[in-house]
Amino acid sequence: RYSVENLMTNTLSHFCALFCTQDTVSKLLSSFFKEDKTKLSGDATLLMVEMLKVFVQEAAVRSQKQAESEDCDQVDIEHFEKILPQLLDFFC
Repeated sequence: RYSVENLMTNTLSHFCALFCTQDTVSKLLSSFFKEDKTKLSGDATLLMVEMLKVFVQEAAVRSQKQAESEDCDQVDIEHFEKILPQLLDFFC
């Protein structure tokens, strides 16, 4: 039997392995550029990858704590929605 904490750690690792890559982040950020000649440096991409990892991890931890405070044994989208305003304040 796995603890919620172990499941969260494994899920985060899988998510970040799939989506927190330089290529994915670079394509995502570049899609918002208005000028074709705007470039994104490798260092900027690496920084954004790390920021995304921290954001995802913080969201997971806060959602888990919210679920625990409500005596739930699993984290649902409602828990994430409750912590989202404070999470965005923290990162903005």
